[in-house]
Amino acid sequence: MSTIQAGIAARVPAHGRYLSLALRPGADAAVRTTLQALAAEVDGLHTVVGLGATLVARLDAAVPGLRSFCAPPTSRVDLPATPAELWLWLRSEDDPGALLQRGRALARLLAPAFDVTHELAAFRHQDGRDLTGYEDGTENPTGRDMVDTIGVQGQGPGLDGGSFVAVQQWEHALDRFDRFDRTTQDRMVGRRRDDNIELDDAPPSAHVKRTAQESFSPEAFVVRRSMPWIEGARCGLHFTAFATSFDAFEAQLARMAGVEDGMVDDLFRFSQPVSGAYFWCPPVDGRGLDLRRL
Repeated sequence: MSTIQAGIAARVPAHGRYLSLALRPGADAAVRTTLQALAAEVDGLHTVVGLGATLVARLDAAVPGLRSFCAPPTSRVDLPATPAELWLWLRSEDDPGALLQRGRALARLLAPAFDVTHELAAFRHQDGRDLTGYEDGTENPTGRDMVDTIGVQGQGPGLDGGSFVAVQQWEHALDRFDRFDRTTQDRMVGRRRDDNIELDDAPPSAHVKRTAQESFSPEAFVVRRSMPWIEGARCGLHFTAFATSFDAFEAQLARMAGVEDGMVDDLFRFSQPVSGAYFWCPPVDGRGLDLRRL
């Protein structure tokens, strides 16, 4: 019986590494055998795998609900789209060096059909906080609600247990953020940094107000598994939102981008996405990834 990739439901690990891969020109004949090798190699816990819409289409297959990321046409902010055919989230509680080596091994395994186009190391900060110091993923569903939020059901073998993930790399301008006083920072986020209590009087532009999952119709619940990243002087948050479709994420993003009422989320005052992509995370069975739909 297929089930959800365990790394999606597990807590954010101490160390992470993200790989985006593109299909090599002329490599179509090697795609299926390469994916079969990948399916047998990963367990869904230590390595979470996502497939892009263009890859599924190249295989003449279909996954209901899978599509490519694009910004809302009336967005008031820049929301870049950076599609990829394959996405890997490598997870570890111990050693980032081991993740580097695992990534290199997976890149060699996938080399007959795919090239690594982007790689990013990430980590858990202060038991789940963004580099601004605010807790991330506070409103994540838990228990049965979490499983129902991330795991597709009722669509049949090879689809049940699958999940969809929206991925964005956000880059923070921390010097700009630090120029705001603490009260302004709290009001931009919508929570107090010290105790994570939501501010009842936060402005409607506060991030918490813009993305309150129960305020949408239908409610827009996702499970966030985001991780901070640092590259030299650059830093930010690698945002990942898992759900049974992209609808909830798109509803939140549209409101953040001012599509509903012209009001842009205060997050954009100190942070900006530099990437955006969608992937389908297939279920797993006793042998590894369940790719029967392909």
